[in-house]
Amino acid sequence: MQGLSAEALEQVASYFQALSEPTRLHILNLLREGEHNVGELAQACGYTSANISRHLAVLMQHGLVEREGRGTAVYYRIADESVYALCDLVCGSLARQFDRKAEDRKAFVRSVRAVPRPRQ
Repeated sequence: MQGLSAEALEQVASYFQALSEPTRLHILNLLREGEHNVGELAQACGYTSANISRHLAVLMQHGLVEREGRGTAVYYRIADESVYALCDLVCGSLARQFDRKAEDRKAFVRSVRAVPRPRQ
């Protein structure tokens, strides 16, 4: 991001904002398996078709998904597979943070147990 203009940074932030919604991440995970229509995505996510359509519009606006009409149905698929590498990178980072916190908690519990208790 070094050297990007303020306008470019706004676009980067907008891209990350599109990924900041759990429903959109769920949609991307479903599309990782293959293309789906709105009804299939709505059923899998447990939301209305209208809600899923709004999320798909945001993902399309950012070039993450693309659509293809087939007769009366419209199917969505991933347009930029690199989003999965980005999400996997973030998930890996979060997993390492959780592991460190778990180790810190274990160390704390061990140290608390090692401290002699005052007599009453």
